[in-house]
Amino acid sequence: MHSSAIAKSIDQHEEISTSKLVLTDSEFSGLCDIIKDLTGISMGESKRQLVYRRLSGRLKHLKLKSFTDYIEFLSTGDVSELELFSNAVTTNLTSFFRESYHFDYLAGTIIPGIIKKRTTLNNRFRIWSAGCSTGEEAYSIAITLKESLPSFESWDAKILCTDLDSDVINHCKRGIYNKDRIEKMAMDRQKRWFNPCQSEQDPAVKVKKELQDLTTFKQLNLMHEWPMKGRFDVIFCRNVIIYFDKPTQAMLMNRYADIMNDGGYLFLGHSESLLNVTDRFTLIDRTVYRKVC
Repeated sequence: MHSSAIAKSIDQHEEISTSKLVLTDSEFSGLCDIIKDLTGISMGESKRQLVYRRLSGRLKHLKLKSFTDYIEFLSTGDVSELELFSNAVTTNLTSFFRESYHFDYLAGTIIPGIIKKRTTLNNRFRIWSAGCSTGEEAYSIAITLKESLPSFESWDAKILCTDLDSDVINHCKRGIYNKDRIEKMAMDRQKRWFNPCQSEQDPAVKVKKELQDLTTFKQLNLMHEWPMKGRFDVIFCRNVIIYFDKPTQAMLMNRYADIMNDGGYLFLGHSESLLNVTDRFTLIDRTVYRKVC
């Protein structure tokens, strides 16, 4: 049998094996409980096919015959598999300068306000991109700071960027993106902040070192302990809390407030709101909140 025929036979066999997998109501409920305990994310019935599709590959890789077997394996506490499980069920959708009005607000309102308050003895400026995904948001913040803060070298400015998914954190650190990811940017901005780089596949660009030096990428589960000690002036937490139930949202917002400077700013996603969640922030612009002093 030719190699192509063998490969086709294998593919057909795998398709048949996968098609035999059934995700029962009790199995889906069990997986949802693990997802909630591990990540804080609440999965409803609308996410059933997503869970099935993304975890079927894990079962095939582990040669498990059912989702019940997989749940039992997860219950052993295998750290490596729990990380792969978390990576599989989380969603990473982003782009450079997504919801651009937030970056306009950062440049036009927040940064001028920070400049007025800070002195040569207090020039610290900290931003946290919580749920940074593949890094486009973090580097968009870095570009905004570089373009908007006068005498940038005199500032103690840093951007912490965290995500639950270890795979996307590694992607962030590399700072390499397909060229089509930056095509909507003005050409002068493209040339200023990105270098062409060699790629075996599509044309690619690499974020310039001065942006990478401004950003620190770390894996972090928002439901676990936070190692940060200093306070933040701005937190971006966009398109994250939409996956949490109200009690989890309230808990997270209180933790954010505790780690922010008085009057600090919080950015949420375009479909997210703190209505009936917390009274520690007040809405001041479109999905822009400010910590109540």
